[in-house]
Amino acid sequence: MRKFFSDIKKDRITLGVFGLSFLILVLTIIFILLNLKNIPPYIPIFNQLPWGNERLTQGYGIFIPVALYIFIFVFNLGFSSVLYQKNNPLLARIVGSVNLLISVMIFVFILKTLLLIL
Repeated sequence: MRKFFSDIKKDRITLGVFGLSFLILVLTIIFILLNLKNIPPYIPIFNQLPWGNERLTQGYGIFIPVALYIFIFVFNLGFSSVLYQKNNPLLARIVGSVNLLISVMIFVFILKTLLLIL
């Protein structure tokens, strides 16, 4: 397993991008946990659905985007490692940058949702 991620550790750009993504993930989880006691029983998470009860989920549904992002983070980290093993560091850096963009978007979504309902 160490060999699998050793190439990513050598590249400072990719390591920094994934490290920053992980830091934003941790900050998002901390922000949710700090406001968890103030979250109402139902919150609007599914904003693409029609107006009404379909948009709402229970209070712990705020962790749905975070759980999806954790899956995306692990997948992108593994995919970047595979790209490095195939001697394609540019694509690995692009995957890391997209991962950083997704983490920022998830953080902004959680921040806006919690500030809306609190």
